[in-house]
Amino acid sequence: MTDQWYVDAKTLAGPAIEAVRSGKTKFVPGNWEKTYYQWMENIQPWCISRQLWWGHQIPAWYGPDGTVYVAESEEEAQAQAGEGVALTRDEDVLDTWFSSALWPFSTLGWPEDTPDVKRFYPTATLVTAFDIIFFWVARMMMSGLHFMNEVPFKDVYITSLVRDEKGDKMSKSKGNVIDPLDFINKYGADALRFTMASLETQGRDIKLSESRVEGYRNFGTKLWNAARFCEMNGIGGSRDLTPPPATLSVNRWIIGEIGKAAELVTKSLEAFRFDAAANAIYHFTWGTFCDWYLELIKPTLMGKDGAEKDETRAVAGWVLDQILVLLHPFMPFITEELWHALYEGDRDDLIEARWPVVRADAVDAEADAELTWIVDLISATRSARSEANIPAGAKVSVLVQETREERLLWLARNGDLILRLGRLASITPTEYLPNKGAVQFVMDGASFAIPLEGVIDLGEERARLDKAIAKTEKEINALSGRLSNEKFVANAPDEVVAEARNRLEQERDQLEKLKAAKARLG
Repeated sequence: MTDQWYVDAKTLAGPAIEAVRSGKTKFVPGNWEKTYYQWMENIQPWCISRQLWWGHQIPAWYGPDGTVYVAESEEEAQAQAGEGVALTRDEDVLDTWFSSALWPFSTLGWPEDTPDVKRFYPTATLVTAFDIIFFWVARMMMSGLHFMNEVPFKDVYITSLVRDEKGDKMSKSKGNVIDPLDFINKYGADALRFTMASLETQGRDIKLSESRVEGYRNFGTKLWNAARFCEMNGIGGSRDLTPPPATLSVNRWIIGEIGKAAELVTKSLEAFRFDAAANAIYHFTWGTFCDWYLELIKPTLMGKDGAEKDETRAVAGWVLDQILVLLHPFMPFITEELWHALYEGDRDDLIEARWPVVRADAVDAEADAELTWIVDLISATRSARSEANIPAGAKVSVLVQETREERLLWLARNGDLILRLGRLASITPTEYLPNKGAVQFVMDGASFAIPLEGVIDLGEERARLDKAIAKTEKEINALSGRLSNEKFVANAPDEVVAEARNRLEQERDQLEKLKAAKARLG
């Protein structure tokens, strides 16, 4: 038996428990507070001395008679013992977690009252893992309150556990350990970083699959190509925090859309919803900006020079800048590269740029209504073409039953865009729509029809649909038979049964669509 040094942890735990109960420090997700309380409320005296060769040596000295002198330095200990008293320092070192518990303020120059201590203590957020709540988080709370009379951080964010794509915990024995460096070498650090953020849902473990990382690598490529398209069309970076003046509906619309996206990303980050933030900027960048806005402005960019082209270039460059800033926390390398590549002359690094100030209040209601209607119409037309099995290269005509003057004005003003993006020959207002031989759809209270005569061979299409219906019905019968088998449901793994039920639902939906498509042919 040897003497050891102990800390009266129960006394220190009281203020640390109250700090969380009162909300001075919050755990995110909040369910981890229960784990914190369970340990702190049952805490035992803490042995802080270790018999190791490394670590912070315990600041205690012994006199010849065994008297202990605890001091900040040997000189101070000697002064306590008296001149001429031989002192021997304790050879033990402090427990690693005791030293780590001092980290929030010892790294700032404590115990001196340095400018860094005043500026950076307490910090805002601690990001850590659930398995060291006891070892580190709780002990930093106790030390911070004891030595600094203040909690060391306002929020404690507990990260998710990363599992393999099947949801199994990684282990060498299972052979399912994922080395992040392998993914980085193959797909880039940005792709892996964005993947982790997009999957970081509070309170749920992460199922990490290579296909997700590859998909976000493709997203980075999409962003790069969009920036290259902008550069080729005279669109560069902007110095402005606020949007440039805009008169065209499409430009007023995209300013409102990036405002909505910026607000959603900002609020999600403030709430530690990293998945929501990543997905918001992903969908805006790929869908709204690349797939819609850049396509909608191509005629202007390729048309004659003038005020409309100048305005569009300015707005597009400003919006692209906002995208790069919003994406930077998730994809720092590609965004920093594009930030400088798109701007002529010197500019500060993107990491130092101001966060976007535009918000959802930038939405122009008139432009938003008009462009939303156009996008929805083109999307509905594309879906109708797909359901009717119309060849991609076929230019078809669309009939529209619409009486509202505002909608007819939008149709006339944006007719060329709708024809080009919907791959249409014409779109014509009419009083009556054909009952047979056409694919019909309804959007925003108006009815539309695409006549199929001369576009597809109706006989061949009926035969194709009959064959598809028969195949789908056969699959439905097979799945229904499996799921009605009590032994299968009782003995098969849960995920297999769930997959069978999901497939059955999908096949039934598909059958309804096939029958509806056949009925439209007459």
